[in-house]
Amino acid sequence: MRPESQSARRSSMLTDRARRAVEWLERVPYTVLALPLRLAVATIFWNSAMTKLADWNAALELFREDYRLPLLPPELAAYLAVSIELTTPVLLVFGLATRPVALVLLGMTTIIEVFVYPQAWPTHIQWAAMLLVLLCRGAGSWSLDYLLYRRCSSHPTSSV
Repeated sequence: MRPESQSARRSSMLTDRARRAVEWLERVPYTVLALPLRLAVATIFWNSAMTKLADWNAALELFREDYRLPLLPPELAAYLAVSIELTTPVLLVFGLATRPVALVLLGMTTIIEVFVYPQAWPTHIQWAAMLLVLLCRGAGSWSLDYLLYRRCSSHPTSSV
């Protein structure tokens, strides 16, 4: 056997294996991808809330001295931030109101990036990427959103 044909056969085998691997990966259901996205984003914001609540006076001081958001008094900004960080992770874990939650967290991420930590854009762009997927595709079928949608869409409304 000539070395050229053996090399061509090996190359063809590798190409075929790569094609099959890509086809297999493309069959992974979105739900399998959405669940870790929801959990990852939930963890980020939940941990931030827990840090603030562990020392509320220090959190208020950060909002007064370091964060200095425009248009919002520091105390109000702190209460809003921790309220969002406590409620949205729970909703994400259950997959309830996922798209509105993703939109709220994208807004919060934008505020953090623009006004608080502009140098942290590599981290914030990762958050934004995960949130954009959830905003555009939803929570997946392992979610309360999916169950509610199925329940609501399976009951035809009577004409009035």
